[in-house]
Amino acid sequence: MFKHDLLKRYLPQFGGMTGTQSYDKRVVYLDGYAGEGRYEDGAPASAEIALRVASYLHGRPGLTLDCFFCEPQPKSFERLQAVVQHYMTYGVRAHAHRGEVDGVLDQVVARAAREPLFLFLDPCGLVLPQDRLVDVLAHKRPQKRPATELLMNFSMMAVWRLGGHVRSPKGNERSLQRFDDVCGGTWWREYFADAVASRDKDDAAADAIEAVAAEYARRLERRTGMLVQSVPVSHSPRKRAVYRLVFATRSPYGLWVFGDSVARARATWWETLEEREDDDGLFTVASVTRPDPKEVEAKAVPEIAENLAKLLARIRRPIKVVDHTLDIFGTYYGQVTEPVVRQAVRLLHEQGRTPSNGVGVRKTREITVYPGHLAA
Repeated sequence: MFKHDLLKRYLPQFGGMTGTQSYDKRVVYLDGYAGEGRYEDGAPASAEIALRVASYLHGRPGLTLDCFFCEPQPKSFERLQAVVQHYMTYGVRAHAHRGEVDGVLDQVVARAAREPLFLFLDPCGLVLPQDRLVDVLAHKRPQKRPATELLMNFSMMAVWRLGGHVRSPKGNERSLQRFDDVCGGTWWREYFADAVASRDKDDAAADAIEAVAAEYARRLERRTGMLVQSVPVSHSPRKRAVYRLVFATRSPYGLWVFGDSVARARATWWETLEEREDDDGLFTVASVTRPDPKEVEAKAVPEIAENLAKLLARIRRPIKVVDHTLDIFGTYYGQVTEPVVRQAVRLLHEQGRTPSNGVGVRKTREITVYPGHLAA
């Protein structure tokens, strides 16, 4: 639910932000693990969500989202193809490919030679080898324009299972080598080897999973030269992540809008939690674990204001907030929406630390903040 709400929010904005970069106003989208396209209860899965976005963008003058979907399972592919053909009758440009994403990836990249490209990779298990991703992102698509972005599911549960193979003398070497390919090397094994020597092996293994996910994102960022963020997704704020969504972009606007979309999708996700009785029968899961957005924002505003103040003190010149997304949001990236930054600017202004108050600027990300020693 969270992933799909995020995709529904961000994909139209990607099209809107990058559509002008295409020579024929076409944006290419690839869903590498599309499944059936629609759930049995009629709810849209990732493929139909993209097709709905494509239909919406098609209604705008001249903007086409050219969709490619991959699915290797015959029954799932048949259902996917039926969904795709339905939208094609309404003018949506879409292609369903029966097979693994690796077999069609180069073809899609070639089709997007002069167009923006968005890759959505959401496998049930392991994703493509990192060397393969680096080949596409750093070698075939190294330029800033037309844009290239990636949204990928990095399964923490898969890492947990594979970490067990490292810790066990009966571990499956073939499975380990498959994950070596995913990670671009054997470096990840060292984290679990250290966990074997720990007294509390379960906690150490859980920490190892988090460390592997973080290092994976760092290596992808270093090897591609892109801005990479890894967003944890868990069943509650007090539990470890079940998976991480790895996002890669070369655009500060992409980084800003994605973080805002994550925060909005997360809020929607918590709102839709069904109240279930907890084990003791006294509290519901939703009431215990659901964060209060107002409380989160109240804590975020002063921290983001301080982040802005430190940034201004270090740079000592006016800054446009969109150019410093991670420095400004800090630990609240993906946790709070962009209007919180406007509140933080206003707080700094009220404290007399900047002449800027954000008034008159329609989009928060376009706000320019001046140091206190400069006149606005």
